[in-house]
Amino acid sequence: MILRRLRDSRADAEAVRTVATAAFGDGTFGGAPEDRRAVRFVRRVRHLVTTDPDGCWLAEDDAGRPLGAALACLRENVWGLSLFAVAPRAQGKGAGTELMRRVAEYGRGVLRGMICARPHPAATRLYRAAGFTLHPTMRLTGAVDAGRLAAPDGPAIEGGAAHRDLMDSVDRRVRGAAHGPDHTELLRHCRVVVADDLAGSGYCYLDDSGRVELLAATSRRIAVRLLGSALLSLPPGVAASVRHLTAEQEWAVDVGLSAGLDLSADGFLCLRGMRPPAPYLPSVQYL
Repeated sequence: MILRRLRDSRADAEAVRTVATAAFGDGTFGGAPEDRRAVRFVRRVRHLVTTDPDGCWLAEDDAGRPLGAALACLRENVWGLSLFAVAPRAQGKGAGTELMRRVAEYGRGVLRGMICARPHPAATRLYRAAGFTLHPTMRLTGAVDAGRLAAPDGPAIEGGAAHRDLMDSVDRRVRGAAHGPDHTELLRHCRVVVADDLAGSGYCYLDDSGRVELLAATSRRIAVRLLGSALLSLPPGVAASVRHLTAEQEWAVDVGLSAGLDLSADGFLCLRGMRPPAPYLPSVQYL
């Protein structure tokens, strides 16, 4: 087995997508290369290779075929694991352990860490061994019943690049570190709703598939307003998805249930050196 840093190339990004598709066995990462989800995934990989070259690793066999991949990002004083995937044929053979060791080295000396994890036994064992506390999470999914959802209690406007400083400021207050360059990438693929008044400040990213990608707010009141506004903005027929809700995010559970969404178990929010940020809904990719 060979471990090497990922290169900023389409070929390497597609190798990561091949591994992730094999590891997770679903359509999360798209089908054909021109599929919208595939294009977004490739951009995500290349974005992280650009911003965090020492945190992005690929495992290959002796023939150069991809076996596993791990992508980590470092934003100020928070380390995050954006992707960790090992192909089924390489699982249980040490590839995952070596990949985790390499990306952990990238965050050496950084106390705070975050991972949004699927409920995979081998992966969760590695995360726990690395010192992470595993917080069980829930997800909300389904069609929004707008008639059941209370109207927002104040203004929430369409945001954009002009709100980068505000969003970074909210990030620092809520999770202890700004997302910085990740906002640029998120704005390529998502709408962002922003609120800023005497009740507090916050933002919520929503993609065109109905998924809440990331939400951060300085008060529960603003968080409820942002999530409600985002759900109400979905076109008819588009199902909503709100993931990685810990018990600290009951405000989001209440909004989702009021909107007629279904609540189910999800995975784990793995944290080191920090409590679950709140009010906060993490991004799987950018945490």
